[in-house]
Amino acid sequence: MTAIAKPQRTLAAKLGELHPKRFFLETWRRMDEEAMVERAERAKAGGGYDYRPMVVLCLGAVLLTLMEYFGGRSAFDRILTSLTDHEIAVDFWREVRNSPFNRLYEFTWWACCRVVGYFLIPVVALKLMGERVRDYGLETKRFLEHAWIYAFAYAIVLGCVIVVSYTEEFSTYYPFYKRASRSWFDFGAWELMYAAQFFSLEFFFRGFWLRACKTMMGSHAIFAMVVPYCMIHYGKPWLEALAAIIAGVVLGTLAMKTRSIWSGFLIHVSVAISMDVAALLQTSHLPERFWPLP
Repeated sequence: MTAIAKPQRTLAAKLGELHPKRFFLETWRRMDEEAMVERAERAKAGGGYDYRPMVVLCLGAVLLTLMEYFGGRSAFDRILTSLTDHEIAVDFWREVRNSPFNRLYEFTWWACCRVVGYFLIPVVALKLMGERVRDYGLETKRFLEHAWIYAFAYAIVLGCVIVVSYTEEFSTYYPFYKRASRSWFDFGAWELMYAAQFFSLEFFFRGFWLRACKTMMGSHAIFAMVVPYCMIHYGKPWLEALAAIIAGVVLGTLAMKTRSIWSGFLIHVSVAISMDVAALLQTSHLPERFWPLP
């Protein structure tokens, strides 16, 4: 009797963590309390003005701007076109343009720019500020403890993905790489790049920005982060852009609750791949061969 009751209480306790008061309000209050302690300790140690929010927010604004204007597929095309002015680059440009993977090259540029802008440059900035990078959401020791939240959240979102996959707007928009159904190589290469940019994005918004701003802003750092996070979704279906506001608050709170970006990353990438698969099933098909036909 006791052996049966214990798992039931454990499950109830876990589900209780998802109550809005516990998941959101308690996490926000804990952030505010920790921020007060951190500010007091910094003042006692003579730390002076905290430059971290200024550095990460201004640097983040610069990086988002550069990625918008130079990190997209159209920018890649402009760069290749400009290379035709140099004889050495003409053959390279011709090979890229005539390659059966020319569209995949465009997305490779897009993904690499995101990894550099969202992850590599912020890591360098943290190192220059004397910060420990793993303190910015990369800790894994508490991940398994909260892994069930990831599974629960994914199950809910997956149901929503299945429903909206029947809409024309969704099925014509995803996947971004329209040749993903051509071969398993195309599909796998695209999803790996997609996952890499999602990891970098989670680190940038839920690690780099949140942790650096938490000491001075407390829980309000989450809502400051949500504004640009919503804006990077402009150009996508408007419902997705609005949903990004909710997702930003939830994922930001989850990152602060678990002190890690890993659950948010797994939710993000799992949902993204599921959306691509759902869209392919609705419009064309999953790949039937490993390598595309010539």
